[in-house]
Amino acid sequence: MSIKGKAYIAGAYEHPTRFAPEKSVAQLHAECAAGALKDAGLSFSDVDGYFCAGDVPGGSPISMADYMNLKLKWLDGTELGGCSYIAHVEHAARAIAQGKCSVALITLAGKPKSSGVATGTAPRILGPERPETPWDLPYQPTITSIYGMLTLRHMHEYGTTAEQLAAVKVAASHHAQYNENALLKKVVTVEDVINSPVISTPLRRLDCCVITDGGGALVVTSPEIAKRLNRPLVKVMGASHTIKTSNGGYIAPTETGALKTGPEAFAEAGVGVNDIKYASIYDNFTIMVLMQLEDLGFCKKGQAGAFAAEGNLISGSGKLPWNTDGGGLCNNHPSNRGGVTKVIEAVRQLRGEAHPAVQVKDCDIALAAGPGRVVGEGHAHATLILERE
Repeated sequence: MSIKGKAYIAGAYEHPTRFAPEKSVAQLHAECAAGALKDAGLSFSDVDGYFCAGDVPGGSPISMADYMNLKLKWLDGTELGGCSYIAHVEHAARAIAQGKCSVALITLAGKPKSSGVATGTAPRILGPERPETPWDLPYQPTITSIYGMLTLRHMHEYGTTAEQLAAVKVAASHHAQYNENALLKKVVTVEDVINSPVISTPLRRLDCCVITDGGGALVVTSPEIAKRLNRPLVKVMGASHTIKTSNGGYIAPTETGALKTGPEAFAEAGVGVNDIKYASIYDNFTIMVLMQLEDLGFCKKGQAGAFAAEGNLISGSGKLPWNTDGGGLCNNHPSNRGGVTKVIEAVRQLRGEAHPAVQVKDCDIALAAGPGRVVGEGHAHATLILERE
């Protein structure tokens, strides 16, 4: 069943904190929920569907639903890593279209910064049953080392350079300077990125996302409710999510799940890459932006590096304005997963509520996309197409 036009994003809220040692994770979830509901002109009593992922306390949506005293018809705790919340918009739209609920709340929150979580540099084994685990275990893989190897492979196959990767960070910093809540507001140069410390060859510190506390929330409603609210109308046009397995260890290291979710979301929406005025693309590492640009169809394979180096990701001058809030590279990466912030900034752009310095002119169609878990291993991916009505 197509969800095109059958649900609207009526509320969006990004928590302003980037460091919250005095708050609980549950409190951050609830504050994000309250902010998104206020933005929509709704209240907790209006919510009849709740969607969350493994970042909620106890890993169960029941706990947060009880904490917020929600009276629900529908509950969804699908856990897909960082892209969970992009997929949740699709799940919410489908539930609304089927009459399961009419006001769906989606939340994300976490405290990795105040908890001192070494997200990318601590050894991490991604499941004892994975076929490659016995062979990887002695090498103590980290998230950054895995993405470093993916980057090296992309460089080997396509000639991608460190300078091209750096151009992604430069674009993010150009946008973050206008975001009063961004963790990193300083505009950087290619040289700044290249000269920052190596974390895992060839990735430098500035190729990596920030680590922050915080969160965000979305409210998805039926068309009837959305059109009664005094808010700009942002319509869900197309969506897809998938799981790309590690294929028994025979991975394709320069490919992401966007190869599947991009075409499916575009087909459902009835639009193509040339129709997209703004793109929110998950940026836990600079290489992930290039790989997804290629897999989503914005660039041919191996050409995204040159595309970024030409300044095409910078709002106001580039061909594809991207992550105008500063993204995970400069603004915010709450709970070590930033999927919800991708949708939030897409909603801001479609409403015309982004910062004037980065607001895309005549922005009527936007994309939000990103992976979950670790690309290069079994991972999820989700893509969402939104339209201003």
